[in-house]
This record gives sequence, structure tokens and C-alpha cells, in this order.
Amino acid sequence: MAYISVTKPHQWKPRLFITRASNPPSFNFIQSFSSVDESISVGDQTSTPIPEAPASASPSKLESLTAAEAEAEAEGKANARTLRGKHRNAEKLEDIICRMMANRAWTTRLQNSIRSLVPQFDHSLVWNVLHGSRNSDHALQFFRWVERAGLIRHDRDTHLKIIEILGRASKLNHARCILLDMPKKGVEWDEDLFVVLIDSYGKAGIVQESVKIFQKMKELGVERTIKSYDTLFKVILRRGRYMMAKRYFNAMLNEGIMPTRHTYNLMIWGFFLSLKVETASRFFEEMKERGISPDVVTYNTIINGYYRVKKMEEAEKFFMEMKGRNIEPTVISYTTMIKGYLSVGHVDDGLRLFEEMKSFRIKPNAVTYSTLLPGLCDGGKMFEAQNVVKEMVEKYIAPKDNSIFLRLITCQCQAGRLDAAADVLKAMIRLSIPTEAGHYGVLIENFCKSGVYDRAVKLLDKLIEKEIILRPQSSLEMESSAYNQIIEYLCNSRQTSKAETLFRQLMKKGVQDPIAFNNLIRGHSKEGAPESAFEILKIMGGRQVPREAESYRLVIESFLKKGEPADAKTALDSMIENGHIPDSSLFRTVMESLFEDGRIQTASRVMHNMVEKGVKENMDLVAKILEALLLRGHVEEALGRIDLLMNNGCEPDFDGLLSVLCAKGKTIAAVKLLHFGLERDYGISISSYEQVLDALLAAGKTLNAYSILCKIVQKGGTTDWSSCKDLIRSLNEEGNTKQADTLSRMIKGEEKAHGSKKGKKQASVVS
Repeated sequence: MAYISVTKPHQWKPRLFITRASNPPSFNFIQSFSSVDESISVGDQTSTPIPEAPASASPSKLESLTAAEAEAEAEGKANARTLRGKHRNAEKLEDIICRMMANRAWTTRLQNSIRSLVPQFDHSLVWNVLHGSRNSDHALQFFRWVERAGLIRHDRDTHLKIIEILGRASKLNHARCILLDMPKKGVEWDEDLFVVLIDSYGKAGIVQESVKIFQKMKELGVERTIKSYDTLFKVILRRGRYMMAKRYFNAMLNEGIMPTRHTYNLMIWGFFLSLKVETASRFFEEMKERGISPDVVTYNTIINGYYRVKKMEEAEKFFMEMKGRNIEPTVISYTTMIKGYLSVGHVDDGLRLFEEMKSFRIKPNAVTYSTLLPGLCDGGKMFEAQNVVKEMVEKYIAPKDNSIFLRLITCQCQAGRLDAAADVLKAMIRLSIPTEAGHYGVLIENFCKSGVYDRAVKLLDKLIEKEIILRPQSSLEMESSAYNQIIEYLCNSRQTSKAETLFRQLMKKGVQDPIAFNNLIRGHSKEGAPESAFEILKIMGGRQVPREAESYRLVIESFLKKGEPADAKTALDSMIENGHIPDSSLFRTVMESLFEDGRIQTASRVMHNMVEKGVKENMDLVAKILEALLLRGHVEEALGRIDLLMNNGCEPDFDGLLSVLCAKGKTIAAVKLLHFGLERDYGISISSYEQVLDALLAAGKTLNAYSILCKIVQKGGTTDWSSCKDLIRSLNEEGNTKQADTLSRMIKGEEKAHGSKKGKKQASVVS
């Protein structure tokens, strides 16, 4: 049998502990132990054999016990597999019950399971179950059930335990009812039961109820001793009710109850807490007059009180008085004095006391270090602070307040002691104190400011690798001044991927810094990764982060350098959609790249955006794009672009376009362009008309030439085309005699009209 101990001593009664034997199920047996404050070790087994189950036991009883054992095994991991040759620790019965209540709902089935485990309840078992319950609800349910089910009648100890549990859980009404119902169950009250309830109400901040319970003790005939009064004083003084405390103190004296040293300590503490220094001093003097000698607690209370009101001279006087009475100061005494000196700026005095306590072999504790280090930082004693941190690490004492480490790192950096600041971070790791992003951020920022970028990058690698930024329990976040500096450096050093990894972790914490975004875009663009840069731009758009025109320009130029003009055009469109107007040079570079890549229509769309945005430069490139569109047969698109240009005051070179089309034999495109110009009365020279007519006649497209010539005449244009007769002849030869006659009459009528105008002009000159 392995080592077995019990929780609460009580009278000797059989207690069942269920354990699984290594033998087959048919040889299971029951082992009986008692609830006493003794232990049975492995060595005792040799002299005290364990009785076997009697052979006369009925099979049904053995079966029921086996079922209970199976129930216990099913409840958790207590019966895990044991290695061969190892002894199993028997789980206490109260622990099994507590685990069952924690893992299952409180139902009749659970109650039956508990009954099957326990053949007979005793007060010791009930007390231990209440003590081991994982929450107050379980304890209260169990307490009421065992009594209502008639399994046991609670005694004074079980009542006290449930009142303590309910008081800690602030279930004060339940506790009060249980306390007041005790006489109905035949259990007498005593002072301790009421003291627990008074203290519980006080901790809950309900002072009035504490006072009522205290007064009710007298009504119910429960004797009130100094213990009750001390509890009441603590409750009311904690809430600043010093006048009420004085009244009850006088009432206590009238009842003939003499105060103790603890009573005076409480009163002095309470008056200092309410900043009633003179009253506290009077009680201290009264204490000595009554022949009650102060102890170290008394002096610590007084020293702390004077420290709170910034009267360090008085505190020092009582500190010296304590030494004069041969009362050895404790670590609390020294820590309070150090805190007081530091609060008034006497850092050297605080350091002196710190060294003095160590010389008297009084070991500083975590509170002492937490008190001293901020004061050293305030006083600029960074060398001394470094030594104190080293001492903490050597003694493996971690301060209670972890925020002191951030302050230490910051102050060491401000003093230019970067190595000492880095040692603080190492000290945190050695003391098993969780490091946070804020600690790393201060170091990284100051390393960057000092130009020690390699150390900053090493710290960043640890920060990223351990995902410290993403820890949910972190409270110190990395400041923007820290991550922006390191991101800028990484982007300028062709390490943008690492910078992006850092920033993506920051984004998961809700960071949306435009400076960091734009630095990443610039870095990816310079490294020839425009896709990554454009992805960052999309993320910014999704998070509604302002995007700079310069960032778009860098992405576009990076796409162009990589030979991807189509992606550059996509980025350009996004830039325009975001409200930025690219300059003429950016439009030109994108259009040129698209044009050279053979993406004429895409270049045409860029030209459309450029003209719409009022950019009127790059007309030479515009002409090339229009020419290419017409030559490739995209006539309607070209005409739409020409109309846009004309509406924005940018007239293209019609004569040049017509000349090229005619030279390339693109007569249909030339005809459409000429018709377009005639309908809108655009300025097209006579030579361009004739050139188009010649090209049409040469191509045998006489009807197209006839149509254009008719429009020219209708518009009042000249018909001095040298090839008119050739066109009439071709029309006749093709059987289009009607068109030929019409054209002849139009030409003759034009000539007569021209001649009559000439004769009238000559006659007016003669007259």
C-alpha cells in the first residue's frame, strides 16, 4: 500500500478507499482505512497485513461494490495505468466525490453514485468534501443534500466550514440563514461562527450588515470577546468609519473587555488609514500607559502611517525608537522606510537602508526590490539599479510588479546604457517573467536610434519567432516609433519580407499604421516584388488606410521594370480610383510600355484616363496610339478617342493620320475618319481630301469616292480635284451612270457659280 494521509482528524470511523487491484476482476477486494492524522507507509505493510474479504460475504454485496468501483474509475484520470512493479496511491474518498461533483451536474443520478461509494457518512468526510469542493455551489448543494437525505446531522465544524466557504464566495444570505438556523438543528452558536460572518460582510463592503450581526450576538446571548471586537474594528476602519470605531472601542471598555496589543495595532492602523495622525498617536500613547508594550507590528504600522502623510522625520524617529527598544526591524520595516525615503526624493537614504538591512542579514524580498527600483530610476541611479537587478537574478527573486522592467529598460536606454537595458531583458528571462512586445520595442527603437541595427534585428528575430506580439495575455504593445524604425531599416536593407512578417503580426493586434504600410510598399517595389507591394495596397484599401500617390508610383514603376505593363496599368487604375492623379510622365511611361508590348487598346484606355484627368501632354504618343488603332481596324475606338481629345481642346493631326492610312492602303479607315471630320467641320486640308479620293479611286472604290466628293460639295467645298473626270469615267464604266451624271452637273454648277462670282467681281472693279 502506498503512502496515505488524511485531511482532517476526527474520531475513529471506518472509511472506504476504492482501488483497482492488479488481479482479475473476480479477485477484487475492499480495503478499509480510518480518518486519523496518521500515515501508513509502504514499510508498515510488512507488519500489518490487509484483511481479505470474508468468504461468507454475499455475491450481491460484492457486485454492488464492484459497480461503485467502476463508477469511480469512469469519473476521471485517477485510475490511469500503472507501470509494472509500481504501487498506486489510493485516491481519497473525499477527492473522488469532489471530482464527481465538478465533472457532472447535480442530479439524482450523481447523488446515487455518491451513496454507492460511501456506505456511511461521518463529519470528517463531510468536512473534507466541503473543504475540497471546487466552487461554493458544489459545497452548498452537498451540505444541504447530506442533511436532507438523512445521511448525517451537521455539527459545529461543518457549519463553520460552509459559512467560511459561502462568505468567501459572497453568498452572504445563504451563510446568514445557515447560521441563524443552527439552534433548530440542535447545534449551539459560538463566537467564531459570528466572527466569520462579520468578516465576510466586511470584505464584501457591507459594513452595516457586519454591525448588525455584531449587535445580534448580544440579542442572541452569544458572548462577545475581544476577538469579535477586533474583527468589527477591522471591518469598519477599512471603510474609513473611524468615529464609529471610537464609539465601539469605548463601548468595549464599558463592557469590561480590555484591549490587547492586536486591538491597538488595528486602531492605529485604521486611524492612519483615515489620515487621523493625531488620533493614532494618542492611541499609541494610551497603549503604553496601559502597560501594553508595542511590538514590531505596531512600529511598522506607525512608520507606514507617517510615510503615507509624507512625514519621514517622524517615521525615522519611530524607526530609531524601535531599535532603541531592542525590537529588531523586519524586512517590512526596512521596505516601508525605503519606500518613504524614495517618495520624498531621498534616494541616497533609501539605498543606505537597503545596504543596512543586508548587513544585518535581513533578506530583501520581492516587495523590497519592487519598491527600490522605481526610486532608483527616478533618481537617475542607473548603475545602482543595474546592480540591484543582478542581485535579484542571483537570488532568483522576481518583483511583484512586472511593469518595473519596462521602466528599467526605458531609463537605461535614456541614460545611453544599451547593454544594461539588454541585461534587464535577459534578467526577465532568467527570472521566468513573461517578456512582452513592449519590452522588445523599447530596445529595438533605441538600438535603431543608435545605429546598432544588427542587435535590433536579432531582437526582432526572437520577437517574430516566439510570436510574442500575438500572446493574448500581453498588456504592453510595441509602440509605432519602434516598429516603424525597424521596418524602414529592413525595407532599405532588402529585408522587406521580414518586415512584412513583423507587420502582419502587428495587424492581427489591430495595428493599421500608414507609415509602416508605405514603407513595406517601397521596400517590395525596390526589391522587384511589385505583386507583394500591390497586395499591401489592397490590404490598405480593405482596411480603409490612406494610400499615398508615391506608393502607387513605386508599384507602377516596379511593374514596368519587371516587364509587366498590364499589371502596371491595373495599379494605375487603382491609383486613379483612390483619388490620386498621376503626373504626365507616369501616364507616358505606362502608355509607352503598353504600346511597345503591342497592347494598343490598353494603351488607348490609359490615354482616355489621362485626357479625362486634364493631362494634355504626351500628344506625340497620343498620335501614335490613334494611328495604331486605325491601322489595326479599331476605327470606332479611335474615333471615340479623337472626339474626347477635341472636347478637351486637344486637336489631333487629321492630315497626318489620313496620309498614313492612305499610304498603308487602309481606305475604309480613311473614309470613316474623313466622314467623321466632315460631319464635325474639323479642319482638314484639301490635299488630304484629294489624297483619300486618289486612294479610293486607285482601289476601285468609286462609290466611296463619289460619296465623299458629294459631301465636300454640299459643305461648300471646292471641286478642283484633278481626278474628277477619271472618277466620272470610272462610274460610267461600272454602270453607275446616274452618279456620274449627278457628279458632272455638280461640277459644272460649281464652275458656273464660280465664274459668275468672278464676273461680278470684275464689273465692280471696272465701275
